[in-house]
Amino acid sequence: MELIDLTLVWIAIIGLGVFMYVLLDGFDLGVGILYPFAPGEEERDLMMDSVAPVWDGNETWLVLGGAGLLGAFPLVYSVFLPALYIGVFLLLAGLIFRGVAFEFRAKANRSRPFWNWAFTLGSGVASFAQGAVVGAYIQGFETEGFTYVGGPLDWLTPFVVMTGLGVVAGYALLGATWLIMKTEGDLQDWARRVASRTLLAVLAFFVIVSLWTPLAHAEVMSRWLDNLNWLWIFPVVALLVSYWLWRALQQRQEGTPFVAAMALFATFYVGLLISMWPYAVPPHHTFWDASSSPDAQLFLLVGMLFVLPVVMGYTAWTYWVFRGKVRPGEGYH
Repeated sequence: MELIDLTLVWIAIIGLGVFMYVLLDGFDLGVGILYPFAPGEEERDLMMDSVAPVWDGNETWLVLGGAGLLGAFPLVYSVFLPALYIGVFLLLAGLIFRGVAFEFRAKANRSRPFWNWAFTLGSGVASFAQGAVVGAYIQGFETEGFTYVGGPLDWLTPFVVMTGLGVVAGYALLGATWLIMKTEGDLQDWARRVASRTLLAVLAFFVIVSLWTPLAHAEVMSRWLDNLNWLWIFPVVALLVSYWLWRALQQRQEGTPFVAAMALFATFYVGLLISMWPYAVPPHHTFWDASSSPDAQLFLLVGMLFVLPVVMGYTAWTYWVFRGKVRPGEGYH
């Protein structure tokens, strides 16, 4: 019973870390995805300034979730890493490349176009890689016991490509709604138009992935059919939140579109977890199969209880200090 309780606690902690990373780092990756399509160089400066104070702090949640996952569920690492070496490498390379571009662009003159594209490509590659990891998790892994026995490119399927592109579109939506909240004038009008288009793209990917997921994973299809009397709530909620977001854009609201976009991601996230529950390494291994010993989980939990409030407090304080609009000449760099 103790192991079950500790495992559930760690599922909640890691789930929170991943969720916070998706929301917070998702919008600044989205800003990078939209970067080359901005109206001009001055608008790109404002886009960069809107995320400059917070982007590196947002990635703290990735480190927190990844470290907790390694300590609490070591089987996940022993299967995911051999299966997804290339995808994880692309994710980390994209994050590193965009971070370097972030700093170099601020001081560059003649090489600024290069760093603009480096920022965009790093953001796009990292976003696609995250979606690919999600898709690979849904379709499952070929294992014998607790060992991955598939090939290095078995994860790269049409379904995984679809989920990767879906996350790119979703992050672009988060980035556009963030810019609506943080900017004004021509850039805000442009971001509002982009948000309307990316919302339609996200809904299209949502429909395709929702129909494709049960076909890719027999257990998901069985769970959906057996619980159809209440699982239909999630697509209905997603459509209602999408309508809320659409109305907020049409009414030219500023903060509401970003909140609605985050709520839409939350709906997708919860729906995914429920569809895949309780498998940590589908299609056979549950979170309890993948968990470390109760003593190891308890030892890690003591440290996490100190770290988690600090990270949450730092994140909240940063967003409070750098609240408000960004304007020309008031850049963070």
